[in-house]
Amino acid sequence: MQSKILFLLLFVTASLHAQKGPFSDGKEMADLIEKLAVKYENDVITWRRHLHQNPELSNREFKTMEYIAANLKAMDVRIETGMAHTGVVAVLETGRPGPVIGLRADMDALPVRERTNLPFASKVESEYLGQKVGVMHACGHDSHVAILMGTAKMLHDMKDKLNGKIVFVFQPAEEGAPDGEEGGAALMIKQGLIEKYGIQVMYGLHISSVTEVGKITYRPMGTMAAADQFKITVKGKQTHGSRPWSGVDPITVSAQIIMGLQTIVSRQLDLTDEAAVISIGKITSGVRNNIIPEEAEMIGTIRTLDTAMQRQVHERIRRTAVSIAESAGATADVMIKIGYPVTYNNPELTARMLPSLEKAAGEDNVRVIKAMTGAEDFSFYAQKVPGLFFFLGGMSKDVHPLDATQHHTPDFIIDESGFTLGMKALAQLVVDTK
Repeated sequence: MQSKILFLLLFVTASLHAQKGPFSDGKEMADLIEKLAVKYENDVITWRRHLHQNPELSNREFKTMEYIAANLKAMDVRIETGMAHTGVVAVLETGRPGPVIGLRADMDALPVRERTNLPFASKVESEYLGQKVGVMHACGHDSHVAILMGTAKMLHDMKDKLNGKIVFVFQPAEEGAPDGEEGGAALMIKQGLIEKYGIQVMYGLHISSVTEVGKITYRPMGTMAAADQFKITVKGKQTHGSRPWSGVDPITVSAQIIMGLQTIVSRQLDLTDEAAVISIGKITSGVRNNIIPEEAEMIGTIRTLDTAMQRQVHERIRRTAVSIAESAGATADVMIKIGYPVTYNNPELTARMLPSLEKAAGEDNVRVIKAMTGAEDFSFYAQKVPGLFFFLGGMSKDVHPLDATQHHTPDFIIDESGFTLGMKALAQLVVDTK
């Protein structure tokens, strides 16, 4: 009887090990991930510095596309270039059944003139909205690309210990396609990325210049805001600058509209529900000092974390602009363009994969944060399949968050020592996804 029980226990134990497959030892896999992240750290830094020195604007990432593809060709992966204009998709087949996992990095830079003293600082210039501009990776997309390339190398080395398929998505135009063009995640999805490769789950990260290296932050459900654009065109009556009473000044009316818009958030929305932002980014009017012009135009952004609040903000912007203009004898035409939806982290997926992030960074180095009013077009992937988007520390340990350089600024700087954690986190998520 005892021999039968012992045989049964041995059989069950062997069966469990067999079901777990080639990566049954979690510690062994974590150690291997650590070793490979260190192995490729210098490569990732080299790739990142090249990309930083050679930035390209949205939908114009042609050289970036070629650079990524050239570095991935040494691997046993299937590569497609040109999706969504300049995107790169690489597929690693393990040859064993399992999940199809998408890992995404964005590629594009910003129309910002770099002001850092880095030896690899960008000197690139281009044209944006008809103006000559500097071009800079002022949001860390160069870091994202390099980290994902390093992760691809790691997972390729681990191929015999993995199941399923990994799809590496290098996505252009996260900052938005130029006027009149399509681009970014929305276009990749429109062109069939999810269906073509059978992606079942999507992971992405964003480096943070205000989060200490070695840390990971995340939030279940709504983590980043929906981002919509608006344009308000105010039409008055042109007149001589010395006789304002003989015309209708669209500049003064625009100033009143701008102030009125600020009361929508501060006085008309229940901010105990979610945060919201209305910001004017540009106002254009007039040709010289002594002519009150006929027209003024302002453009801005709307950030919301709740769809009902989003609708309210749109309605109130229209009402405020039109009513203020009418009160002055002018007219206001309001156009609102729906942009990125809320970046939503699937709560079940987030809870299931939290131990993986903690395994990569250490439990004390992973924390929940409040929702952010920044936006991300990773949100489009998360509408199609369960997604998890998290933030990777890129601020040096000796810098206070209040003194850290902000994203989208000429002084933006990232501590490259945080890159290994990014690779470890993505690789651990792949290993632990069942």
